[in-house]
Amino acid sequence: MRAVAYLRVSSASQVDGHSLDAQERLFRELCKNRGWELVRIYREEGKSAHVEAIARRPLFKQLLEDAAKHEFDVVVVHTLDRWSRNLKITLESLTILGKLNIGLVSITENIDYSRPEGMLFTQMLGAFAQYYSEALGNHVSKGLSQRAYEGKHNGGIPFGYESCWADNDKGGRVRLCESEHPGGVHIHEREGAAVFKMFERYASGMTTLGQLAIWLNEQGLRTRNRHSLPDAEGILVSGPRLFTTASVRGILHNPFYAGKIQYQGKLLPGAHEALVSQEVFNLVQATLKKNNGRSETLHPHPERQYLLKGLIRCAYCGMPMWSQTYKNGHTYYREDNNSRSHGVCPASGGSIPCHVIDEQLGKIIMAIELGPQWLEEVLAIISLKDEIERVKIERQQVEEKLRRMTKVYIDGLFPDDEYHRQKKLLEMQLESLVVPEASAAEEAGKMIERLAMLWKDANLEERRKLLLTMLDAVYVDAKKTRSIVTIKPKPPFIPVFQVAVSKEGANIQLYKSTYPLSRADINRVSGGGEGGSNSPSRKKLPALLQA
Repeated sequence: MRAVAYLRVSSASQVDGHSLDAQERLFRELCKNRGWELVRIYREEGKSAHVEAIARRPLFKQLLEDAAKHEFDVVVVHTLDRWSRNLKITLESLTILGKLNIGLVSITENIDYSRPEGMLFTQMLGAFAQYYSEALGNHVSKGLSQRAYEGKHNGGIPFGYESCWADNDKGGRVRLCESEHPGGVHIHEREGAAVFKMFERYASGMTTLGQLAIWLNEQGLRTRNRHSLPDAEGILVSGPRLFTTASVRGILHNPFYAGKIQYQGKLLPGAHEALVSQEVFNLVQATLKKNNGRSETLHPHPERQYLLKGLIRCAYCGMPMWSQTYKNGHTYYREDNNSRSHGVCPASGGSIPCHVIDEQLGKIIMAIELGPQWLEEVLAIISLKDEIERVKIERQQVEEKLRRMTKVYIDGLFPDDEYHRQKKLLEMQLESLVVPEASAAEEAGKMIERLAMLWKDANLEERRKLLLTMLDAVYVDAKKTRSIVTIKPKPPFIPVFQVAVSKEGANIQLYKSTYPLSRADINRVSGGGEGGSNSPSRKKLPALLQA
Protein backbone atom coordinates (compact mmCIF):
# COMPACT_ATOMS: atom_id res chain seq x y z
CA MET A 1 0.00 0.00 0.00
CA ARG A 2 1.45 3.36 -1.07
CA ALA A 3 0.85 6.07 1.52
CA VAL A 4 1.21 9.85 1.59
CA ALA A 5 0.83 12.22 4.51
CA TYR A 6 -0.93 15.57 4.53
CA LEU A 7 0.51 17.74 7.31
CA ARG A 8 -0.85 21.22 8.01
CA VAL A 9 -0.52 24.02 10.51
CA SER A 10 -3.02 26.85 10.33
CA SER A 11 -0.88 29.79 11.49
CA ALA A 12 2.57 31.01 10.65
CA SER A 13 3.53 30.87 14.35
CA GLN A 14 3.10 27.11 14.33
CA VAL A 15 5.36 26.58 11.35
CA ASP A 16 8.54 27.05 13.35
CA GLY A 17 7.27 24.90 16.20
CA HIS A 18 7.18 21.15 16.56
CA SER A 19 3.66 20.55 15.16
CA LEU A 20 4.67 19.57 11.61
CA ASP A 21 7.60 17.46 12.81
CA ALA A 22 5.38 15.68 15.33
CA GLN A 23 2.79 14.91 12.66
CA GLU A 24 5.49 13.57 10.35
CA ARG A 25 7.00 11.35 13.06
CA LEU A 26 3.62 9.74 13.81
CA PHE A 27 3.03 9.20 10.09
CA ARG A 28 6.35 7.43 9.65
CA GLU A 29 5.63 5.19 12.64
CA LEU A 30 2.21 4.26 11.22
CA CYS A 31 3.70 3.34 7.83
CA LYS A 32 6.36 1.21 9.50
CA ASN A 33 3.84 -0.63 11.68
CA ARG A 34 1.49 -1.38 8.78
CA GLY A 35 4.16 -2.14 6.19
CA TRP A 36 3.08 0.72 3.93
CA GLU A 37 5.36 2.32 1.35
CA LEU A 38 6.00 5.98 2.18
CA VAL A 39 5.59 7.86 -1.11
CA ARG A 40 5.43 11.55 -0.23
CA ILE A 41 4.76 14.09 2.51
CA TYR A 42 2.71 17.22 1.75
CA ARG A 43 3.55 19.96 4.26
CA GLU A 44 1.02 22.82 4.12
CA GLU A 45 2.45 25.60 6.25
CA GLY A 46 0.38 28.48 7.56
CA LYS A 47 -2.81 27.63 5.61
CA SER A 48 -6.24 27.70 7.25
CA ALA A 49 -8.58 24.73 6.82
CA HIS A 50 -11.62 27.07 6.98
CA VAL A 51 -11.17 28.36 3.43
CA GLU A 52 -13.93 27.55 0.93
CA ALA A 53 -11.67 27.11 -2.10
CA ILE A 54 -9.29 24.20 -2.65
CA ALA A 55 -7.18 26.48 -4.88
CA ARG A 56 -6.23 28.57 -1.82
CA ARG A 57 -4.42 25.55 -0.36
CA PRO A 58 -1.86 24.76 -3.07
CA LEU A 59 -0.42 21.54 -1.59
CA PHE A 60 -3.91 20.25 -0.77
CA LYS A 61 -4.81 20.91 -4.42
CA GLN A 62 -1.60 19.20 -5.57
CA LEU A 63 -2.43 16.15 -3.45
CA LEU A 64 -5.82 15.76 -5.13
CA GLU A 65 -4.23 16.16 -8.57
CA ASP A 66 -1.67 13.46 -7.74
CA ALA A 67 -4.50 11.25 -6.49
CA ALA A 68 -6.13 11.52 -9.92
CA LYS A 69 -2.86 10.20 -11.38
CA HIS A 70 -3.08 7.17 -9.04
CA GLU A 71 0.28 7.97 -7.43
CA PHE A 72 -0.78 6.55 -4.02
CA ASP A 73 -3.44 4.38 -2.33
CA VAL A 74 -4.04 6.03 1.05
CA VAL A 75 -3.76 9.50 2.63
CA VAL A 76 -2.79 9.83 6.29
CA VAL A 77 -3.62 12.89 8.43
CA HIS A 78 -2.88 13.59 12.09
CA THR A 79 -6.49 14.62 12.81
CA LEU A 80 -9.48 15.25 10.55
CA ASP A 81 -9.33 18.99 11.25
CA ARG A 82 -5.85 18.97 9.67
CA TRP A 83 -7.57 17.76 6.49
CA SER A 84 -10.40 20.32 6.45
CA ARG A 85 -12.75 22.22 8.75
CA ASN A 86 -14.97 23.33 5.91
CA LEU A 87 -17.92 21.02 5.15
CA LYS A 88 -17.98 21.86 1.45
CA ILE A 89 -14.26 21.11 1.04
CA THR A 90 -14.54 17.96 3.17
CA LEU A 91 -17.37 16.54 1.06
CA GLU A 92 -15.78 17.58 -2.22
CA SER A 93 -12.35 16.11 -1.40
CA LEU A 94 -13.68 12.86 0.10
CA THR A 95 -15.87 12.43 -2.99
CA ILE A 96 -12.76 12.67 -5.16
CA LEU A 97 -10.90 10.12 -3.02
CA GLY A 98 -13.92 7.80 -2.97
CA LYS A 99 -14.22 7.75 -6.75
CA LEU A 100 -10.50 6.97 -7.04
CA ASN A 101 -10.67 4.19 -4.41
CA ILE A 102 -8.13 6.02 -2.24
CA GLY A 103 -8.44 5.68 1.52
CA LEU A 104 -8.12 8.31 4.26
CA VAL A 105 -6.66 7.50 7.69
CA SER A 106 -6.72 9.76 10.76
CA ILE A 107 -4.08 8.81 13.33
CA THR A 108 -5.59 10.57 16.38
CA GLU A 109 -9.28 9.69 15.84
CA ASN A 110 -8.36 6.11 14.82
CA ILE A 111 -10.51 6.49 11.67
CA ASP A 112 -9.55 4.24 8.79
CA TYR A 113 -11.15 4.83 5.38
CA SER A 114 -8.50 2.71 3.65
CA ARG A 115 -10.54 -0.47 4.17
CA PRO A 116 -13.39 -1.41 1.84
CA GLU A 117 -16.07 -0.35 4.33
CA GLY A 118 -14.32 2.99 4.79
CA MET A 119 -14.16 3.57 1.04
CA LEU A 120 -17.86 2.74 0.84
CA PHE A 121 -18.46 5.47 3.43
CA THR A 122 -16.56 8.06 1.37
CA GLN A 123 -18.69 7.14 -1.64
CA MET A 124 -21.82 7.61 0.48
CA LEU A 125 -20.52 11.05 1.45
CA GLY A 126 -20.13 11.78 -2.26
CA ALA A 127 -23.78 10.93 -2.84
CA PHE A 128 -24.81 13.33 -0.05
CA ALA A 129 -22.53 15.99 -1.56
CA GLN A 130 -24.18 15.56 -4.96
CA TYR A 131 -27.63 15.93 -3.39
CA TYR A 132 -26.48 19.06 -1.54
CA SER A 133 -25.01 20.51 -4.75
CA GLU A 134 -28.18 19.88 -6.76
CA ALA A 135 -30.39 21.36 -4.03
CA LEU A 136 -28.16 24.43 -3.87
CA GLY A 137 -28.33 24.73 -7.66
CA ASN A 138 -32.14 24.80 -7.51
CA HIS A 139 -32.08 27.62 -4.95
CA VAL A 140 -29.58 29.61 -7.03
CA SER A 141 -31.72 29.12 -10.14
CA LYS A 142 -34.77 30.51 -8.31
CA GLY A 143 -32.77 33.57 -7.24
CA LEU A 144 -31.50 34.23 -10.77
CA SER A 145 -35.00 33.85 -12.19
CA GLN A 146 -36.41 36.33 -9.68
CA ARG A 147 -33.69 38.90 -10.52
CA ALA A 148 -34.49 38.58 -14.22
CA TYR A 149 -38.21 39.10 -13.72
CA GLU A 150 -37.40 42.19 -11.63
CA GLY A 151 -35.47 43.55 -14.64
CA LYS A 152 -32.03 43.04 -13.04
CA HIS A 153 -29.08 41.69 -14.98
CA ASN A 154 -27.46 38.35 -14.11
CA GLY A 155 -23.74 37.87 -14.59
CA GLY A 156 -21.08 40.40 -15.51
CA ILE A 157 -22.13 43.95 -16.30
CA PRO A 158 -21.87 44.60 -20.07
CA PHE A 159 -19.38 47.04 -21.54
CA GLY A 160 -20.82 50.56 -21.46
CA TYR A 161 -22.39 50.21 -18.00
CA GLU A 162 -21.07 50.10 -14.44
CA SER A 163 -22.46 49.00 -11.11
CA CYS A 164 -23.80 51.36 -8.50
CA TRP A 165 -21.98 49.23 -5.91
CA ALA A 166 -18.38 48.21 -5.17
CA ASP A 167 -16.76 45.69 -2.84
CA ASN A 168 -14.75 47.05 0.08
CA ASP A 169 -11.70 45.56 1.80
CA LYS A 170 -13.81 43.91 4.49
CA GLY A 171 -15.85 41.85 2.03
CA GLY A 172 -18.89 44.12 2.23
CA ARG A 173 -20.52 46.31 -0.41
CA VAL A 174 -20.42 50.10 -0.66
CA ARG A 175 -22.82 52.18 -2.73
CA LEU A 176 -21.04 54.48 -5.15
CA CYS A 177 -24.05 56.49 -6.33
CA GLU A 178 -25.97 58.93 -4.14
CA SER A 179 -29.04 56.83 -4.82
CA GLU A 180 -29.08 53.47 -6.56
CA HIS A 181 -30.10 53.57 -10.21
CA PRO A 182 -32.88 51.24 -11.43
CA GLY A 183 -31.44 47.77 -11.92
CA GLY A 184 -28.38 48.64 -9.82
CA VAL A 185 -26.38 49.84 -12.87
CA HIS A 186 -25.87 53.10 -14.72
CA ILE A 187 -24.26 54.17 -18.01
CA HIS A 188 -20.47 54.51 -17.98
CA GLU A 189 -19.71 57.99 -19.30
CA ARG A 190 -16.91 57.12 -21.75
CA GLU A 191 -17.79 53.52 -22.62
CA GLY A 192 -21.50 54.34 -22.98
CA ALA A 193 -20.75 57.08 -25.50
CA ALA A 194 -18.56 54.62 -27.47
CA VAL A 195 -21.32 51.98 -27.53
CA PHE A 196 -23.88 54.53 -28.72
CA LYS A 197 -21.49 55.57 -31.52
CA MET A 198 -20.92 51.92 -32.49
CA PHE A 199 -24.65 51.28 -32.98
CA GLU A 200 -25.05 54.56 -34.84
CA ARG A 201 -22.16 53.92 -37.24
CA TYR A 202 -23.05 50.28 -37.94
CA ALA A 203 -26.72 51.09 -38.50
CA SER A 204 -25.65 53.54 -41.23
CA GLY A 205 -24.06 50.67 -43.17
CA MET A 206 -20.85 52.65 -43.67
CA THR A 207 -18.52 50.56 -41.47
CA THR A 208 -17.57 46.95 -40.72
CA LEU A 209 -17.11 45.03 -37.49
CA GLY A 210 -13.36 45.01 -38.03
CA GLN A 211 -13.25 48.79 -38.49
CA LEU A 212 -15.26 49.29 -35.32
CA ALA A 213 -12.81 47.05 -33.42
CA ILE A 214 -9.87 49.10 -34.69
CA TRP A 215 -11.66 52.35 -33.75
CA LEU A 216 -12.37 51.15 -30.19
CA ASN A 217 -8.77 50.02 -29.71
CA GLU A 218 -7.45 53.36 -31.00
CA GLN A 219 -9.63 55.10 -28.38
CA GLY A 220 -7.72 53.17 -25.71
CA LEU A 221 -10.80 51.14 -24.76
CA ARG A 222 -10.53 47.48 -23.81
CA THR A 223 -12.96 44.61 -23.32
CA ARG A 224 -14.21 43.49 -19.92
CA ASN A 225 -12.95 39.99 -20.39
CA ARG A 226 -13.81 37.83 -17.37
CA HIS A 227 -12.83 34.52 -18.95
CA SER A 228 -9.40 32.97 -19.33
CA LEU A 229 -8.44 32.93 -23.00
CA PRO A 230 -5.26 31.49 -24.56
CA ASP A 231 -2.59 33.98 -25.59
CA ALA A 232 -0.09 33.48 -28.43
CA GLU A 233 1.77 30.81 -26.44
CA GLY A 234 -1.39 28.95 -25.41
CA ILE A 235 -1.26 30.24 -21.81
CA LEU A 236 -4.66 31.07 -20.33
CA VAL A 237 -4.86 34.77 -19.49
CA SER A 238 -7.79 36.73 -18.11
CA GLY A 239 -8.39 40.46 -17.97
CA PRO A 240 -8.98 43.32 -20.45
CA ARG A 241 -8.12 42.53 -24.07
CA LEU A 242 -8.14 44.33 -27.41
CA PHE A 243 -11.48 44.41 -29.22
CA THR A 244 -11.95 41.97 -32.11
CA THR A 245 -14.68 41.43 -34.69
CA ALA A 246 -16.13 38.76 -32.38
CA SER A 247 -16.30 41.04 -29.31
CA VAL A 248 -17.83 43.88 -31.35
CA ARG A 249 -20.42 41.50 -32.80
CA GLY A 250 -21.27 40.36 -29.27
CA ILE A 251 -21.97 43.96 -28.18
CA LEU A 252 -24.15 44.73 -31.21
CA HIS A 253 -26.16 41.54 -30.65
CA ASN A 254 -26.79 42.20 -26.94
CA PRO A 255 -30.41 43.35 -26.27
CA PHE A 256 -29.28 44.78 -22.91
CA TYR A 257 -28.33 48.00 -24.74
CA ALA A 258 -31.96 48.36 -25.87
CA GLY A 259 -33.20 48.05 -22.28
CA LYS A 260 -33.96 44.30 -22.30
CA ILE A 261 -32.88 41.40 -20.09
CA GLN A 262 -32.18 38.03 -21.72
CA TYR A 263 -32.79 35.03 -19.48
CA GLN A 264 -33.22 31.38 -20.51
CA GLY A 265 -34.09 32.31 -24.08
CA LYS A 266 -36.65 34.96 -23.04
CA LEU A 267 -36.48 38.73 -23.48
CA LEU A 268 -37.76 40.58 -20.42
CA PRO A 269 -38.08 44.33 -19.75
CA GLY A 270 -35.01 45.64 -17.97
CA ALA A 271 -35.04 48.11 -15.10
CA HIS A 272 -31.87 49.85 -16.36
CA GLU A 273 -31.63 52.82 -18.74
CA ALA A 274 -31.34 51.84 -22.42
CA LEU A 275 -28.35 53.10 -24.42
CA VAL A 276 -30.03 52.86 -27.84
CA SER A 277 -33.62 52.85 -29.02
CA GLN A 278 -35.39 49.66 -30.03
CA GLU A 279 -35.60 50.96 -33.59
CA VAL A 280 -31.83 51.45 -33.85
CA PHE A 281 -31.20 48.05 -32.25
CA ASN A 282 -33.54 46.34 -34.73
CA LEU A 283 -31.86 48.11 -37.65
CA VAL A 284 -28.44 46.92 -36.46
CA GLN A 285 -29.73 43.32 -36.17
CA ALA A 286 -31.05 43.50 -39.72
CA THR A 287 -27.71 44.87 -40.93
CA LEU A 288 -25.80 42.14 -39.11
CA LYS A 289 -28.03 39.50 -40.65
CA LYS A 290 -27.60 40.98 -44.11
CA ASN A 291 -23.80 41.17 -43.80
CA ASN A 292 -23.71 37.65 -42.39
CA GLY A 293 -25.43 36.39 -45.51
CA ARG A 294 -22.34 36.66 -47.69
CA SER A 295 -22.37 32.90 -48.21
CA GLU A 296 -21.58 33.41 -51.92
CA THR A 297 -18.14 34.72 -51.06
CA LEU A 298 -16.82 34.16 -47.55
CA HIS A 299 -19.31 32.37 -45.32
CA PRO A 300 -17.91 28.97 -44.25
CA HIS A 301 -20.58 26.36 -45.06
CA PRO A 302 -20.90 23.49 -42.57
CA GLU A 303 -20.20 20.97 -45.33
CA ARG A 304 -16.86 22.57 -46.20
CA GLN A 305 -13.90 20.79 -44.68
CA TYR A 306 -10.34 21.97 -44.08
CA LEU A 307 -7.45 19.69 -43.15
CA LEU A 308 -5.90 22.09 -40.61
CA LYS A 309 -9.05 23.70 -39.21
CA GLY A 310 -8.44 24.29 -35.51
CA LEU A 311 -4.73 23.45 -35.83
CA ILE A 312 -3.17 26.06 -38.14
CA ARG A 313 -1.50 29.01 -36.42
CA CYS A 314 0.46 32.05 -37.48
CA ALA A 315 4.23 31.58 -37.10
CA TYR A 316 4.66 35.24 -36.09
CA CYS A 317 2.04 35.77 -33.36
CA GLY A 318 1.10 32.16 -32.62
CA MET A 319 -2.63 32.86 -32.93
CA PRO A 320 -5.11 30.71 -34.93
CA MET A 321 -5.60 31.41 -38.64
CA TRP A 322 -8.91 31.39 -40.51
CA SER A 323 -10.05 28.80 -43.08
CA GLN A 324 -12.22 30.24 -45.86
CA THR A 325 -13.71 29.33 -49.23
CA TYR A 326 -14.33 32.05 -51.83
CA LYS A 327 -16.97 32.29 -54.55
CA ASN A 328 -14.62 30.77 -57.13
CA GLY A 329 -14.27 27.68 -54.93
CA HIS A 330 -10.66 28.36 -53.92
CA THR A 331 -9.82 27.72 -50.26
CA TYR A 332 -7.33 29.71 -48.18
CA TYR A 333 -5.75 29.81 -44.74
CA ARG A 334 -5.74 33.48 -43.74
CA GLU A 335 -4.23 35.66 -41.00
CA ASP A 336 -6.87 38.19 -39.88
CA ASN A 337 -5.66 40.90 -37.52
CA ASN A 338 -9.24 41.93 -36.67
CA SER A 339 -9.67 38.60 -34.90
CA ARG A 340 -6.63 39.20 -32.65
CA SER A 341 -7.06 40.41 -29.10
CA HIS A 342 -3.40 40.71 -28.04
CA GLY A 343 -1.82 43.07 -30.57
CA VAL A 344 -0.97 43.69 -34.24
CA CYS A 345 0.62 40.79 -36.12
CA PRO A 346 3.37 41.49 -38.73
CA ALA A 347 1.74 38.87 -40.97
CA SER A 348 -1.66 40.59 -40.87
CA GLY A 349 -3.60 40.04 -44.08
CA GLY A 350 -1.36 37.24 -45.31
CA SER A 351 -2.99 34.18 -46.88
CA ILE A 352 -1.98 30.95 -48.54
CA PRO A 353 -3.99 28.40 -50.60
CA CYS A 354 -5.05 25.45 -48.46
CA HIS A 355 -3.73 22.87 -50.93
CA VAL A 356 -0.18 24.30 -50.68
CA ILE A 357 0.03 23.76 -46.91
CA ASP A 358 -1.96 20.51 -46.99
CA GLU A 359 0.44 18.99 -49.53
CA GLN A 360 3.48 20.09 -47.50
CA LEU A 361 2.09 18.46 -44.38
CA GLY A 362 1.21 15.30 -46.31
CA LYS A 363 4.83 14.93 -47.44
CA ILE A 364 6.02 15.32 -43.84
CA ILE A 365 3.57 12.71 -42.56
CA MET A 366 4.47 10.18 -45.27
CA ALA A 367 8.20 10.64 -44.64
CA ILE A 368 8.21 9.99 -40.88
CA GLU A 369 9.13 6.54 -39.62
CA LEU A 370 10.43 4.90 -36.43
CA GLY A 371 13.53 2.78 -35.99
CA PRO A 372 13.55 -0.78 -34.55
CA GLN A 373 14.58 0.41 -31.06
CA TRP A 374 12.21 3.38 -30.87
CA LEU A 375 10.48 2.33 -27.63
CA GLU A 376 13.77 2.03 -25.70
CA GLU A 377 14.83 5.44 -27.00
CA VAL A 378 11.50 7.00 -26.01
CA LEU A 379 11.67 5.56 -22.49
CA ALA A 380 15.22 6.88 -22.16
CA ILE A 381 14.04 10.36 -23.14
CA ILE A 382 11.23 10.42 -20.59
CA SER A 383 13.50 8.78 -17.97
CA LEU A 384 11.07 6.00 -17.13
CA LYS A 385 13.00 2.87 -18.01
CA ASP A 386 14.00 2.18 -14.40
CA GLU A 387 10.51 3.03 -13.16
CA ILE A 388 8.91 0.59 -15.61
CA GLU A 389 11.27 -2.18 -14.48
CA ARG A 390 10.49 -1.44 -10.83
CA VAL A 391 6.73 -1.52 -11.51
CA LYS A 392 7.10 -4.74 -13.47
CA ILE A 393 8.89 -6.46 -10.58
CA GLU A 394 6.38 -5.15 -8.05
CA ARG A 395 3.47 -6.39 -10.17
CA GLN A 396 5.03 -9.85 -10.32
CA GLN A 397 5.38 -9.86 -6.54
CA VAL A 398 1.75 -8.84 -6.00
CA GLU A 399 0.52 -11.40 -8.55
CA GLU A 400 2.54 -14.12 -6.83
CA LYS A 401 1.14 -13.12 -3.44
CA LEU A 402 -2.38 -13.23 -4.85
CA ARG A 403 -1.71 -16.66 -6.36
CA ARG A 404 -0.40 -18.08 -3.05
CA MET A 405 -3.28 -16.59 -1.08
CA THR A 406 -5.83 -18.08 -3.49
CA LYS A 407 -4.20 -21.52 -3.11
CA VAL A 408 -4.40 -21.29 0.69
CA TYR A 409 -8.05 -20.23 0.43
CA ILE A 410 -8.89 -23.17 -1.84
CA ASP A 411 -7.28 -25.48 0.70
CA GLY A 412 -9.73 -24.11 3.28
CA LEU A 413 -7.06 -22.44 5.41
CA PHE A 414 -8.23 -18.84 4.89
CA PRO A 415 -11.51 -17.30 6.23
CA ASP A 416 -13.92 -16.07 3.54
CA ASP A 417 -14.23 -12.47 4.76
CA GLU A 418 -10.50 -11.99 5.22
CA TYR A 419 -9.73 -13.58 1.85
CA HIS A 420 -12.11 -11.34 -0.07
CA ARG A 421 -10.83 -8.26 1.76
CA GLN A 422 -7.18 -9.09 1.05
CA LYS A 423 -7.99 -10.05 -2.55
CA LYS A 424 -9.71 -6.68 -3.13
CA LEU A 425 -6.73 -4.79 -1.73
CA LEU A 426 -4.25 -6.73 -3.89
CA GLU A 427 -6.35 -6.18 -7.01
CA MET A 428 -6.50 -2.46 -6.25
CA GLN A 429 -2.73 -2.48 -5.84
CA LEU A 430 -2.33 -4.17 -9.23
CA GLU A 431 -4.55 -1.55 -10.88
CA SER A 432 -2.35 1.19 -9.47
CA LEU A 433 0.92 -0.42 -10.63
CA VAL A 434 1.14 1.25 -14.03
CA VAL A 435 3.26 4.03 -15.56
CA PRO A 436 0.73 6.21 -17.47
CA GLU A 437 3.37 8.28 -19.28
CA ALA A 438 5.07 5.19 -20.68
CA SER A 439 1.79 3.61 -21.74
CA ALA A 440 0.71 6.82 -23.51
CA ALA A 441 4.08 7.12 -25.30
CA GLU A 442 3.93 3.46 -26.42
CA GLU A 443 0.42 3.92 -27.84
CA ALA A 444 1.56 7.08 -29.61
CA GLY A 445 4.50 5.20 -31.14
CA LYS A 446 2.28 2.39 -32.39
CA MET A 447 0.13 4.95 -34.13
CA ILE A 448 3.17 6.59 -35.76
CA GLU A 449 4.30 3.16 -37.02
CA ARG A 450 1.00 2.82 -38.93
CA LEU A 451 0.72 6.52 -39.79
CA ALA A 452 1.79 6.37 -43.46
CA MET A 453 -0.65 3.55 -44.20
CA LEU A 454 -3.50 5.25 -42.31
CA TRP A 455 -2.84 8.57 -44.05
CA LYS A 456 -2.74 7.05 -47.51
CA ASP A 457 -6.13 5.34 -47.15
CA ALA A 458 -7.92 8.18 -45.29
CA ASN A 459 -10.19 10.90 -46.68
CA LEU A 460 -9.86 14.58 -45.73
CA GLU A 461 -11.95 14.39 -42.55
CA GLU A 462 -10.23 11.20 -41.40
CA ARG A 463 -6.81 12.79 -41.98
CA ARG A 464 -7.90 15.79 -39.91
CA LYS A 465 -8.92 13.46 -37.06
CA LEU A 466 -5.48 11.82 -37.22
CA LEU A 467 -3.81 15.23 -36.96
CA LEU A 468 -6.05 16.27 -34.05
CA THR A 469 -4.98 13.09 -32.24
CA MET A 470 -1.27 13.81 -32.71
CA LEU A 471 -0.83 17.58 -32.89
CA ASP A 472 -1.69 20.68 -30.92
CA ALA A 473 -0.73 23.14 -33.68
CA VAL A 474 0.85 23.61 -37.12
CA TYR A 475 2.69 26.94 -37.44
CA VAL A 476 2.73 28.57 -40.89
CA ASP A 477 4.40 31.62 -42.42
CA ALA A 478 1.65 32.99 -44.68
CA LYS A 479 3.44 36.27 -45.40
CA LYS A 480 6.86 35.53 -46.91
CA THR A 481 7.87 31.86 -47.25
CA ARG A 482 4.25 30.61 -47.52
CA SER A 483 5.22 27.34 -45.88
CA ILE A 484 4.98 25.31 -42.68
CA VAL A 485 7.52 26.46 -40.13
CA THR A 486 7.10 23.84 -37.42
CA ILE A 487 4.55 21.66 -35.67
CA LYS A 488 3.63 21.22 -32.03
CA PRO A 489 2.76 17.64 -31.05
CA LYS A 490 0.54 16.64 -28.17
CA PRO A 491 2.54 15.67 -25.03
CA PRO A 492 2.43 11.86 -25.50
CA PHE A 493 3.78 12.24 -29.05
CA ILE A 494 6.67 14.59 -28.23
CA PRO A 495 9.25 11.89 -27.30
CA VAL A 496 8.08 9.69 -30.19
CA PHE A 497 8.70 12.44 -32.73
CA GLN A 498 12.05 13.16 -31.10
CA VAL A 499 13.30 9.67 -31.93
CA ALA A 500 11.65 9.53 -35.37
CA VAL A 501 13.68 9.60 -38.57
CA SER A 502 12.78 11.34 -41.80
CA LYS A 503 12.91 9.61 -45.16
CA GLU A 504 13.68 11.52 -48.31
CA GLY A 505 10.79 13.83 -49.16
CA ALA A 506 10.26 15.65 -45.88
CA ASN A 507 10.94 19.13 -47.27
CA ILE A 508 10.86 20.94 -43.96
CA GLN A 509 13.11 21.11 -40.96
CA LEU A 510 11.53 20.87 -37.53
CA TYR A 511 13.13 22.61 -34.59
CA LYS A 512 12.67 23.63 -30.97
CA SER A 513 11.88 27.25 -30.16
CA THR A 514 9.38 29.60 -28.50
CA TYR A 515 6.87 32.10 -29.87
CA PRO A 516 6.55 34.70 -31.28
CA LEU A 517 9.15 33.83 -33.93
CA SER A 518 11.68 36.30 -35.24
CA ARG A 519 12.34 36.68 -38.96
CA ALA A 520 15.71 34.94 -38.44
CA ASP A 521 13.94 31.98 -36.83
CA ILE A 522 11.52 31.59 -39.72
CA ASN A 523 14.24 31.90 -42.36
CA ARG A 524 16.44 29.39 -40.54
CA VAL A 525 13.68 26.79 -40.31
CA SER A 526 12.02 27.26 -43.69
CA GLY A 527 15.25 27.75 -45.61
CA GLY A 528 14.25 31.26 -46.67
CA GLY A 529 11.74 30.17 -49.28
CA GLU A 530 8.70 28.07 -50.03
CA GLY A 531 9.12 24.39 -49.39
CA GLY A 532 11.81 24.78 -46.73
CA SER A 533 15.38 23.52 -46.63
CA ASN A 534 16.77 20.51 -48.42
CA SER A 535 16.97 17.41 -46.29
CA PRO A 536 19.31 14.44 -46.55
CA SER A 537 17.88 11.11 -47.64
CA ARG A 538 17.51 10.02 -44.01
CA LYS A 539 18.07 12.15 -40.91
CA LYS A 540 17.12 12.43 -37.28
CA LEU A 541 14.23 14.81 -36.70
CA PRO A 542 15.19 17.59 -34.27
CA ALA A 543 13.07 18.15 -31.16
CA LEU A 544 9.72 19.68 -32.05
CA LEU A 545 8.40 23.02 -30.93
CA GLN A 546 6.95 23.09 -27.44
CA ALA A 547 5.40 26.55 -27.25
